[in-house]
Amino acid sequence: MDRGVVVSARLSASVIVFVAACAGAALAETEFRLELPAPDAALSRALSQVSLSREAAGNKEADAQDLFGAARADYARLIGALYDEGRYGGTVSILIDGREAATIAPMDAPARIGKVEIRVDPGPVFRFSRATIGPLAPVTQLPPSFRVSEVARSSAIVAATGNGVSAWRDAGHAKAAVARQTITADHRNQELAAEIALDPGPQAWFGTLQMTGNERLRSARLAKIAGFPSGEVFSPAALEEVRNRLRRTGIFSAVTLTEADTLRDGRLLDGELTVVEAKLRRLGFGAEVSTSDGGKLSGYWLHRNLLGGGEKLRLDAEVSGVGVGSGGTDYSFGARLDRPATFSPDTAAFLKTEIAREHEDDYTLSGYGLSFGLSHIFSAKLSAEAGIGYEWAKIEDGAGELIYRQMTFPMSATWENRNLPADATRGTYAKLDLMPFYGLGTTGSGARLQGDFRAYRGFGANDRFVLAGRAQIGGVFGSDLAETPRDYLFYSGGGGTVRGQPYQALGVRELQGGTLHTGGTRFVGLSAELRAGVTEKIGVVAFYDAGYISASDFFGDGGDWHSGAGLGLRYKTPIGPIRLDVAAPVDGSTGDGPQLYLGIGQAF
Repeated sequence: MDRGVVVSARLSASVIVFVAACAGAALAETEFRLELPAPDAALSRALSQVSLSREAAGNKEADAQDLFGAARADYARLIGALYDEGRYGGTVSILIDGREAATIAPMDAPARIGKVEIRVDPGPVFRFSRATIGPLAPVTQLPPSFRVSEVARSSAIVAATGNGVSAWRDAGHAKAAVARQTITADHRNQELAAEIALDPGPQAWFGTLQMTGNERLRSARLAKIAGFPSGEVFSPAALEEVRNRLRRTGIFSAVTLTEADTLRDGRLLDGELTVVEAKLRRLGFGAEVSTSDGGKLSGYWLHRNLLGGGEKLRLDAEVSGVGVGSGGTDYSFGARLDRPATFSPDTAAFLKTEIAREHEDDYTLSGYGLSFGLSHIFSAKLSAEAGIGYEWAKIEDGAGELIYRQMTFPMSATWENRNLPADATRGTYAKLDLMPFYGLGTTGSGARLQGDFRAYRGFGANDRFVLAGRAQIGGVFGSDLAETPRDYLFYSGGGGTVRGQPYQALGVRELQGGTLHTGGTRFVGLSAELRAGVTEKIGVVAFYDAGYISASDFFGDGGDWHSGAGLGLRYKTPIGPIRLDVAAPVDGSTGDGPQLYLGIGQAF
């Protein structure tokens, strides 16, 4: 095929795309035109999208030298775009103030450019007269467009070649490659013959991993965390798993894993790993405020490699309920130590503890807990955790003082499939927590179940509109209400459940003959939001929340519902959107008047 540049003859029935831009003193005003012999909106759009001249002409900071360089580069880009449309007989002419750009020597580049004209004669559409590739691995999926009589798009040839090589690599042939490629254009019959020969090469097994760059992390621990599958049949997916394991530890700021250029002993593929360790320590903080929940300040301190084996220590502190009219200020402090690659590369061991002092409307809690266990990552989307712990709490309320002590067996599973967890526009999220507990002394025994399920769907250009939904469910089973630790019970109201209703406004009155307000053993929360982008940074939200609490069953006569609705503003920042919501009660007897919520990140 001839990829040369041909200056086109005079064109008729022009389709013109016009862009004018101011580009500083050297480029006062540049006019851009793209002309075709006949109207073709799709082709005009495809050519415009790859043109660097169009982009430079619309850039106010581009000068004449930038535009000249873009024009010379456009010959190859536009020819490539024509090939992708199945047009192999086209011509391209690029005129700079009437002079063909290809004929202007680089040293004679103009100091000022007033007009750039691109004239394209696309020529006829070619179709495949032959489309063969082989030998193919058994599971190869070729693109439907790579077949006889289809439009001979260059992208179809590229896709077929890539799929053929990838299928052999997936089958363990690490050095599969293209052995020969013959592409012949028949201009008389407007046909293209494509013949691609593949060389699968021998099946390969993983060899050894060469590691460099680790300074504080011990090499033995780096190898354990990476989990390079030495001795197993080669798989590109296995290599990507190694990369993902290293990245999610948070120990490294950069991870590069490459394959050796050749097979050792004709069948072993060694890996070459280079890492750059991140700073050892990190400090973070957050803040939220609402008229019902009060203010909340939180912060953490993180050490990424405490003992040289990748151990991660995180200390968290939180003060909430600041300035709230009822209850009081709550305090909590927690510490968690994680050791990656325990028992297997995808399994981590953890030890955590927490102490807390909470002032709620109906009780005051002082307590602590200690637990240890294992977490496992099953895939990029699914992870789980299980452990054993001990908790102690002293409850002070209108009935006096109670002590709760229990052994706990917490388990959780998390499904994360959102495109952007902090500001999702599509995908799903689910977390299910199950905690059986065995009471000591007067504390009851049973299990606490809690679920959080979220879904997102974007609409319009760049997901300008997003419909988001959330469902929460909770229950305590097996223990009587009076014997259940008070912080295991459920309330509704506030920023985490029903906006527009006061914080923890909805509970039950079951204890002490129905005179003591407390949490329920059943909870359901429903939330829906419609998010709309006004500008690139600013968005608006309309939302509705509802909550249900009961001491007996789900959706029975013994429970109560309440709800709230409102509007909000969002301002996007690098750390997540700043959230401002104003909500008011819609249904129920627990609230009166609007509530204001301010924080960082979406409500869910």
